[in-house]
Amino acid sequence: MKRISKKTPKFSVITVVKNDKFGIVKTIKSVINQTYKDFEYLIIDGNSKDGTLKLISKYKNKIDYIISKPDKGLYFAMNKGLKVAKGKIIVFVNSGDFLTKNALNIINNIFDKNKNIKFVFGTVKRHYTKDTILKYGFNLDRLKYNFDFATSHSSGFFLKKNIYKKIGFFNTTYKCSADYDVYMKALMNLKIKGLSTKKEELIGVVKSGGFSSKYGFVNHITEEARIRINNKQSFLLVSAIFFNAIIKKIINKIF
Repeated sequence: MKRISKKTPKFSVITVVKNDKFGIVKTIKSVINQTYKDFEYLIIDGNSKDGTLKLISKYKNKIDYIISKPDKGLYFAMNKGLKVAKGKIIVFVNSGDFLTKNALNIINNIFDKNKNIKFVFGTVKRHYTKDTILKYGFNLDRLKYNFDFATSHSSGFFLKKNIYKKIGFFNTTYKCSADYDVYMKALMNLKIKGLSTKKEELIGVVKSGGFSSKYGFVNHITEEARIRINNKQSFLLVSAIFFNAIIKKIINKIF
């Protein structure tokens, strides 16, 4: 574990990784080569055994904080990063994902021009098994009535650290959608204000796969339904959203 002293950087970029020697270097390079420099970079490794740590060590002079210890899962590791992060604004760029070179500069300009906002959703290109989708903007009304609210991804979601503190970081009782719980608590319950980048302002690229895709569709939306109920949404409304998602999935498979 190491720490290069930086009093209060504007951003904390946090990478969570475990056994990803094929993806980690691309991620590291995308962060350390940012045109905007007022940030710290933290890597939280889950005790990798495949050579990932050896690759990380090659860039240790450009990484502000490195820790490698076993943990209980993704959101435990992300909370570990949040607890030591010093930046005012947090973004997670997990192994295999990467930021575009001007990403932090674009986001910084938005925060500087809009002092009252607490978050920014950045445009991301997300790779799926069969296709690639550009995700951009956000519609708060969709969060009320649709599981597929997040038009971004963790690599494109920039949230002030004091908001994470208010909501108690990630709820580790959730297995694949604790980030969704963050959206509900911050945007719906606290009603914080935020913006998004323009469609053409690409912030990051997200690899296909990931834990949530392996968790299974029904398990995924069941957990998101539980999150909604735990955040005081009506059981009847959540049930309607749940069955609507099931029907849409069936229709998409048929056609």
